[in-house]
Amino acid sequence: MWLINSSVGRKVVMSVTGLALILFLTFHMAMNLVAVISADAYNVVCAFLGANWYALVATVALAGLVALHFLFALWLTFQNRRARGSERYAVSARPKTVEWASQNMFVLGLIVVLGLLLHLFNFWFNMQFAEIIGLHGVSIGGKELSPTDGAGFIAYTFSKPAYVVLYLIWLGALWFHLTHGLWSSLQTMGLSNKVWFGRWKVISCVYSTIVVGGFALVIVVFFLKSLCGACCCS
Repeated sequence: MWLINSSVGRKVVMSVTGLALILFLTFHMAMNLVAVISADAYNVVCAFLGANWYALVATVALAGLVALHFLFALWLTFQNRRARGSERYAVSARPKTVEWASQNMFVLGLIVVLGLLLHLFNFWFNMQFAEIIGLHGVSIGGKELSPTDGAGFIAYTFSKPAYVVLYLIWLGALWFHLTHGLWSSLQTMGLSNKVWFGRWKVISCVYSTIVVGGFALVIVVFFLKSLCGACCCS
């Protein structure tokens, strides 16, 4: 099958899975912004998704996309290193036409995956997984929260400075990964030419900034709320 047996096919798989994951990130970012506007409305969304069959199907599909994207990234990275051979050990300056993110996509992707694991631990494990195994309450921070109380988990997580810093580092790596990955995927899919090459780069930068900025806004707002709450209680 050419999608597996050729480097072009493997790049297509990377591009398709990457674009699908970007669409998910856009939805997730928009959903998280609801928590800034109304905690109750956000919890309604969490309850609607939860451990319902359609949410579970989507979760399995999402896990498959992440696994495919990461495995094909490993494959392509190994293939490129093998093709370069001993040349990869040569010390050379980065060409001006090559972006920093382009040369470090795998490292950036690895940081993104590690951040994803942290995110799963803080949220998915306490919410959807807790519902799956039949828990009606999760003890966290001295309080018991319902698995559908997404706003409560956000408030607790981002009241911790360490988590705020780790998540912002994660989002920084995600921004670099997306700014290169989006236009590169579109180029691989044949949606780029001399005219649109520069345009797609600008669009990728703007779009990635909006998505990552939306996530960062939620973190900062809830962290500031925790500081205000601490000041009021003192």
